[in-house]
Amino acid sequence: MLIETETTPNPATLKFLPGRVVMDAGTRDFATPEEAEASPLAQALFDLGDVTGVFFGRDFVSVTAAPGTSWATLKPDVLGILMDHFAAQMPLFRPASAGFSVPPEEEAFADDPADADIVAQIKDLIDTRVRPAVANDGGDIVYRGFDKGKVYLRMQGACAGCPSSSATLKNGIEQLLRYYVPEVSEVRAV
Repeated sequence: MLIETETTPNPATLKFLPGRVVMDAGTRDFATPEEAEASPLAQALFDLGDVTGVFFGRDFVSVTAAPGTSWATLKPDVLGILMDHFAAQMPLFRPASAGFSVPPEEEAFADDPADADIVAQIKDLIDTRVRPAVANDGGDIVYRGFDKGKVYLRMQGACAGCPSSSATLKNGIEQLLRYYVPEVSEVRAV
């Protein structure tokens, strides 16, 4: 089994491509060892001690290294864990644990029903134009709300904490949304 690796715009994160489907649908972001307990694979990666984030996409796993960690020393350990997991065809999640990305409720904004058409346009643009590009960089973006012209998004995987994520939000996503949806005045990360 060959697992390819790709760099991401976030120098702390590498994208690992096992050559097979990782998640049949949705994504899953693990930002803490406690969250990783839902997945034997994510937990094994966190158990290395130098991992601060794991993200499952459709056909990739993004791993974020702790500050000061050298990928030259961490990468072989990550590859070993991924190879063992996928070669043994182990389950991605423990029984009764959620496999899909479900951002915490406290970060959600209640959309005004009067904005339903605007929200539908925003979500469609995110799903068709933004999400595929962000997935190429080893991450995902989740719609969190629309309020008085402001769109709230959550960056996940390689995109969370990436030095260029604010530029991506302002120069890429915000411009795209403002162009197609004039009611959008600003995009903010939550």
